[in-house]
Amino acid sequence: MDFIWQDREIIFDAKPQQLECRRGETAIDSINSVEDTKGNNGERGSLIVTNLRIMWVAHANPRINLSIGLSCVATINIRKAKSKLRGPTQALCILAKFTSKFEFIFTSLVKHSPRLFTTVQAVHRAYETSKLYRDLKLRGSIVKDGDLILLPKEQIFTKVNGVWNLSSDQGNLGSFFLTNVRLVWHANLASNFNVSLPYMQVKSLRIRDSKFGFALVVETFARSGGYILGFRIDPKEKLEEVYKEVLSLHQVFAASPIFGVDFSVEAEAPSIEKITQPRIEEDVEITEDENQDSHAVAAYYVEGSAGADAEGGTHGEIVFDSKLGLAVEAMQSGITLDSLWRVV
Repeated sequence: MDFIWQDREIIFDAKPQQLECRRGETAIDSINSVEDTKGNNGERGSLIVTNLRIMWVAHANPRINLSIGLSCVATINIRKAKSKLRGPTQALCILAKFTSKFEFIFTSLVKHSPRLFTTVQAVHRAYETSKLYRDLKLRGSIVKDGDLILLPKEQIFTKVNGVWNLSSDQGNLGSFFLTNVRLVWHANLASNFNVSLPYMQVKSLRIRDSKFGFALVVETFARSGGYILGFRIDPKEKLEEVYKEVLSLHQVFAASPIFGVDFSVEAEAPSIEKITQPRIEEDVEITEDENQDSHAVAAYYVEGSAGADAEGGTHGEIVFDSKLGLAVEAMQSGITLDSLWRVV
């Protein structure tokens, strides 16, 4: 099974075949008339949201595109932006990290449509709450009273007792759960000593001789830690049976992966007027927030990250700071050097 990169990487100007959905990847929504306000301001395109990534493709030139893996996304929020096609408007801001930190800003060119915001946020939330389908997990709360806590759409095919985990010199006796999504082992004496290994992260399976005798060796991809896990099962005939079953389940998963992102699409998205709540005047007292400095820094960094636009614009005025003895960018009104240092 090849490494599944679609949700783990950010690709700029991807090849056409890289934008095609792989096995198990489903296009949840395709939103027409979306502007890439950050990198291609004034360029109209389509935003495709799948269960693994967010893609944007320019209408005029499809070679201009983005592929943003959902695993790379750090935060999603709504903020004001200046669009060449719509002017000042609300836009979707995505902060992501892959080798470096990136900021993406998308503006819907369809007025009064919250679809861009609701779809992306809902899919990302579903992705974040289903990591056990895709990520290796050590010492998790996955076993209760000796039974595996099943994930949605997960089925247990076999439970194997008498399995030794060879991660320590003495070895630990436990049990295997073989499901359609993952391989799970837990210690008999301490159920919280366990490992949940999705087939998605398995690079290779083999039987190898070790100092403990013949063992099932499972190797994971480097992106998931590059683990090499060994399990001993006696007698050898039983070990070979378990190996063949795990190999078969891994091959079945590779042919039809389950990534765990469940979704349902409404026939028609509600208009923004229907979901807007009326403003209510409340008698409240506003107090100073203890984290006011952190908010100021957040605003400062957002402004700094968006300071260089697609037109080759520059950041704010450069001034000399006598305290630092350095040339720095002029700070926004209300932000002082002391407040920045207090946050750091």
